Amino acid sequence: MSAKFGRLALHTWTIDTTPLATALDAAKQGGFDAVELRRTDFKRCFDEGMSNEQVLDLIRKSGIPVGVLGVEYGWLFETGEESKRLFKVFRESCENAVALGCDTLMSAPGQVKGPIKDAIKYLKEAGDIAAEYKLKLGIEYNSQHDVLNSLPVLTELIEGAGKPNCGYLIDAYHFTRSGFGGRSFESIPAEQIFCFQYSDVSPNPSVGVRRPTDRLPPGKGVVKWREMLGLLAEKGYTGYLSYEAPNPDLWAQSPYDVCREGVELTRKLLKEAVPTYTV
Repeated sequence: MSAKFGRLALHTWTIDTTPLATALDAAKQGGFDAVELRRTDFKRCFDEGMSNEQVLDLIRKSGIPVGVLGVEYGWLFETGEESKRLFKVFRESCENAVALGCDTLMSAPGQVKGPIKDAIKYLKEAGDIAAEYKLKLGIEYNSQHDVLNSLPVLTELIEGAGKPNCGYLIDAYHFTRSGFGGRSFESIPAEQIFCFQYSDVSPNPSVGVRRPTDRLPPGKGVVKWREMLGLLAEKGYTGYLSYEAPNPDLWAQSPYDVCREGVELTRKLLKEAVPTYTV
């Protein structure tokens, strides 16, 4: 059966303080179709003494698919030995994605910066590595990053690399904060939208924070959901909608309650934006 619009994934940052095994169970019990895992999830397990294969076994035994796998950030701009290390880890993430039956990687810029011309060079390299494993790579911009902070810059990066397996990650939070919310991403070719992450934006969001954790459940802020979700449906997007809402208020709650609420609120918005949407 072909994929349809409206498949939901839980991004584990939403319940960041929850151990991975519990997070996977909460996502499954809460009604998500899949999870979006981070390199951080693996590193925390490694710090507890687990091997990479043991982490993979834990994920497989959870019974919930991995829809998207995040790589360690920074490779777009890092140089020297750190660049070499990050690309080694990038390849390891490709191997883990294949082992988990996941066909899509994602990356944001991270905490480092540099010229876009260098990022284009590194994206070409990353795209070639991902292609060896038959993987897609979605790139996200961060509205608070010094360089990669808007749709035009992201377009310059992706078009500059010119790799068919490298495309856009649309993040409702960052797109809205940078003025590209609602239907403002109409210019992105449908076939180049690989990932969609979402949370709502406070009317008074934090300023100058690279990794803002003030994100809200969908429908509780200022994101134009009807326009944004409606355009995604019009474009025929069938990838996962990944719920990424890091916020200490949510971390203080039961992860099972957070997941159930996230699914319920998202489905309500989907029904309002796309009359033909069905679970």
